[in-house]
Amino acid sequence: MNKVKHLLLVAVATFSISAFSNFANAATAEDLNKDAEQALQKLYKTNPFAEDVAKKAKAILVFPNIIKAGLVFGGSYGEGVLTEGGKVDGYYNSVSASWGLQAGAQSYGYVVFLMNDKAVKYIHETKGWEIGVGPTVVVVDEGVAKNLSSSTLKDDAYAYIFDQQGLMASLSIEGTKISRIKR
Repeated sequence: MNKVKHLLLVAVATFSISAFSNFANAATAEDLNKDAEQALQKLYKTNPFAEDVAKKAKAILVFPNIIKAGLVFGGSYGEGVLTEGGKVDGYYNSVSASWGLQAGAQSYGYVVFLMNDKAVKYIHETKGWEIGVGPTVVVVDEGVAKNLSSSTLKDDAYAYIFDQQGLMASLSIEGTKISRIKR
């Protein structure tokens, strides 16, 4: 029963965001690369410590534009770029589904800094990484950021959510599935 509910939820969420997915898609790999670089620069301007985290990261996964919409059932979708050593290593999508008291739509970006070989290996070897399962991901908000320093970076990955626009009550990347795509 739980599996059927999950599949129904994914189907409804996918249908509900299909109208928005064209807005989240970059036209080409080059456009996505450019959008990801601009998103990183925007993050660094608003959160300078993120640039320090980037220097210590083994790889960086950037989703410059995620579209989230919902009315009881909801979902989000966006595409991103994985870079290692400053070079593009692949393209990924970010998909989530939800249900409950929700209404609205918004867009945002997020970046996941993969801090060790274990996290990088995991994203390469899985057929889809669900955040909250696998490597430990710390979502960096204002409270977490106050306690971070280059000597306290001990977790597998750090995620920054930024550039939120629109009207939707909640924002979380927990339960988001990240999968490799061809570009």
